[in-house]
Amino acid sequence: MTTNPTTPTVDGAALLDEVEAFHRRFNVFPTPAAYVAVTLWDAHAHLLDAFDSTPRLAFLSPEPGSGKSRALEIVETLVPHPMVAVNASPAALFRAVSGVDGRPTILFDEIDTVFGPKAGENEELRGFLNAGHRRSGVTYRCVGDGSNQSVQPFPSYCAVAMAGLGSLPDTILTRSVIIRMRRRAPNERVQPYRQRIHEKDGHALRDQLARWADSVRGKVTGAWPEMPEGITDRPADVWEPLLAVADAAGGNWPTRARAACVELVAAAAQDDESSLGIRLLTDLRDTVFCGIDRMPTAAILECLLAMDDAPWVDMGGKPLTPRGLGRLLSGYMTGANKPIKARPIRTPGGTVPRGYYAEDLADAWSRYCPPTPGKSATSATPATPQVNRGEPVAEELFAIRYTTAETATPHAPTAAL
Repeated sequence: MTTNPTTPTVDGAALLDEVEAFHRRFNVFPTPAAYVAVTLWDAHAHLLDAFDSTPRLAFLSPEPGSGKSRALEIVETLVPHPMVAVNASPAALFRAVSGVDGRPTILFDEIDTVFGPKAGENEELRGFLNAGHRRSGVTYRCVGDGSNQSVQPFPSYCAVAMAGLGSLPDTILTRSVIIRMRRRAPNERVQPYRQRIHEKDGHALRDQLARWADSVRGKVTGAWPEMPEGITDRPADVWEPLLAVADAAGGNWPTRARAACVELVAAAAQDDESSLGIRLLTDLRDTVFCGIDRMPTAAILECLLAMDDAPWVDMGGKPLTPRGLGRLLSGYMTGANKPIKARPIRTPGGTVPRGYYAEDLADAWSRYCPPTPGKSATSATPATPQVNRGEPVAEELFAIRYTTAETATPHAPTAAL
């Protein structure tokens, strides 16, 4: 196919600059990285068949009035075949995506009504969103009546953007670019969006994105963009299409895209509610054990519950209990590939409380926790002064701590404080 010499070449970088500027007119995002990510997501929706996967775009906030719905409204003007799905049934979505009228870009507002704590189970919809992340994703359903039913695959691959309060199931969060929205500050101003006036501006940009996508489709298809250091596995799957779009656009977009990738992946890892177990492992390593080879459960819980800015004092309205601690840790394995469980610990007084051993936790620490900050976790620094910021603690807590299995010598309170 030859290019018509009279057809003007679309400057991809300049076009993405215009799309970003359009968002900035009406949206206040929390960071510049968010504008980069959303702009690239808008463009990638025009190139879905060039990629093996499509990231979900999630605008989330803790409170209403944070601009989530407006962000989704602006996205709607820029993407191909937008389908606003509020309380749409899974069956309707299956048929829309596999229909003959063109693959829709699904926009879920108020997604918390689907997956929120009072919404009940929505496994069909969750399965649809998970399967549609991959181009090969299909959803199987029985069609027909009575004995004439047959199993039919419904393609699920499509771009999905969501807006809602709170969080989402971890299986969806890990497939998403997450934008944590917040209410506008008094000094943050945007232009009021009026659909009948401004929608045509978004549609003009949408049409330009479609033309540009057609011009770079061959370049983007099968591309393997270079990932920033440390971006692997699922985050790499999420960001690969967006980085490919940035590379095709050129200009400063490849650099900006990779910086945004690193920033938003790190933010998602820090905020992800599904990583509660990893937070527990990290707190045990860096703040509780700190080189101590074994600790009774009571001592561990006292340290955890004394931590500032930690979730352990309020686990569903109650502090973390021995049962809860055991449940969280039992999902991880020891180096011998056995679930981490409490074991008896002999004390100088002859009692045998149950507790946990550092050797049982070591394999999980190495696999799941981020690199140790500051001092090594093998240092013999007592945990309690770190937890309580130097404040005294009950002396009996020290009486059941050990530095090594051989000496079984408890820490003296005066030495630790």
